[in-house]
Formats: sequence, structure tokens, C-alpha cells
Amino acid sequence: MKKSEVVSHIFHGHIPKTAKHEKGLGYAPTNIALCKYWGKRDTELNLPHTSSLSIALPDKGSMTTLTLNDKSSETIILNDKEIALDSVFAQRTKAFLDLFRANQKWYLKININMNIPVAAGLASSASGFASLVCALNDLFDWKLHKNDLSILARLGSGSAARSLWTGFVEWHAGVRPDGMDSFGEPLAFEWPELCVGILTMSSDEKPISSREAMQTTVNSSLLYNSWPRKVSQDLSIIKQALQVKNFALLAGTAESNALAMHATMLSSWPPICYFLPETIAAMHKVWDARKQGLQLYFTEDAGPNLKLLFLKEDTARVQALFPEVEIIRLFDQV
Repeated sequence: MKKSEVVSHIFHGHIPKTAKHEKGLGYAPTNIALCKYWGKRDTELNLPHTSSLSIALPDKGSMTTLTLNDKSSETIILNDKEIALDSVFAQRTKAFLDLFRANQKWYLKININMNIPVAAGLASSASGFASLVCALNDLFDWKLHKNDLSILARLGSGSAARSLWTGFVEWHAGVRPDGMDSFGEPLAFEWPELCVGILTMSSDEKPISSREAMQTTVNSSLLYNSWPRKVSQDLSIIKQALQVKNFALLAGTAESNALAMHATMLSSWPPICYFLPETIAAMHKVWDARKQGLQLYFTEDAGPNLKLLFLKEDTARVQALFPEVEIIRLFDQV
């Protein structure tokens, strides 16, 4: 099945073609997977082999503003800088918009403001496509259910399926070939004491995209066959940890899951390594601190930057250990 067929199914064959508002606005937070998504059963529809679970960083993400453009092409502005239309960023955006206009002749001025580095392993694509879908929903007054918006966002970037909500979100892998059962679902857990700290080693664009790295891993990693079983176990454990608020169980499982994902990449051919020397040094610093009794863990996505996991009561100790850490407010009660 093609992406255009999924779009047609959601709109029952009648995609609204007239903007209902002068502008469309959409905000979506970035999300950090505690149980990772790595590998697709369908590359066209971005359908994952496994389910995954994330926590949103509510004040980190993308705000997209859309207005109709009087030009016969898109104008894309990212953080106050116009993007060349032949860039990968612009081409991905245009291909996504083409799903909704078919033979219609409308073009948009797209103004995106992100307060996270782009393509550096901090889920910028997830928040970007989720915010774009929300802005389209606003501009054209689609009135779609969030499950449908999650599916549409997934067509742009897989993990965007999780960026429609704050808090904890599970992305169901689904089993249907059309992917209509593969969407995000918010989980009814709040944990005001839980903290995430962003430890940035590099804001540069990573040398290999997540999309390319994922397919290389699936196609060549000797360890990948064990990955779905690992995810299934970890997902169950993390849900249990959320239920009883067992921090060591939650964070320890998240760290193990991240390291297992990176192990599958390292066993690929050619091998994929997102670690920088600073990444490795920070990992050892976390492990050494844990030996000294500090309840501190990390997770890492497809990039060199670590996300530290700790409890509010240990904030001062974490800041002393990593003065450069940026601590994220996860819940309003914090």
C-alpha cells in the first residue's frame, strides 16, 4: 500500500482543498524513547517491527505556522532562515504535502521554529512532522481524531506518531498491512519526580540518517533477530515500572534497551557508530556515579547525545556531576 492510499482512506477519498483559516498553527513536543523503535516492517508506511514507548519533553519541540503562498512553490523557513527547495529537508516536506493536495494547486509558506538541534539525534523529525500535521489540521479544519493525526505524522517520520501528546506515549506496532492500527496512544501515568537531562555532545547533523542506519541494521546486523524479543520484554517491564513508580527498574531498563539498540548498529556492516569520545566518557561517568550510590541512568537515540534519567531529589548532585546538563520539566507539577 502507498502513503497516498492511507491518506485517502483517512479522508474517505475527499481531502479538503480549501483553507478555512488565514493561518494554521501546530506545536508538537519532541519525544525521547525509553523503549526504542528501530526497524521497519514496511518502509513505505514507516510501520515498525515492534511497539515503543516514549516520554515527551513538553517545552522542547517544533512550532509550525502555515499560510497560503502566492508563489507556485513552497517557501520553507526554519528558525528564521529560508531553506533551499532542493535540500533534503525541503524535499521531504514537499513530498509529505503532496500526499494531501493530489492534483490541487495550492502551496504554503511554512514557518518552523525548533528549539532543538536538527538531525542530531534529538527527534527533530518527529516533532517537526507532528507539528506540521497539527498545523494542516488547523489550517484546513480537518477535525481529525488524534489517532488519525498520529498515523499521518508517522507517514512523515515514524517516531512522529508519538509526538502528538505530552507525557508517556506508546506507539503500537500494529499488525495490519495498511498500518491503520499503528498509532500513538497516551498512557495515564504521571511522575512529577522524574527528570530528564539533555547532555549535548554535538549539535551537528549526524553523518548517517536514522532512516538509512535503521535499514542497514535490519539488513545486515547479526544481532537484529534478537531485538524484537528484547523490546517485548523491556516494554512490559517499563509499563510495570510506571505502574508502581519503580525508578531503578524504569531507568535501568531504558538504559539497557538503548545499549542493545546501539549494539545492533555496531554489528551491522558497515558498522554504524554514533558514539563520540565524549559520549563514552559520559557513560562511564554515569556508571561510576551509580557505583557511588547516585540513581542516575541514561538513554541514547541515533546520535551522540545522552539523555540522563534521574529523580528530582538528585538534581543538585547531577548538576554538580554534569554542569552543562539541561534539565527538562516533564510535568506541570514539577
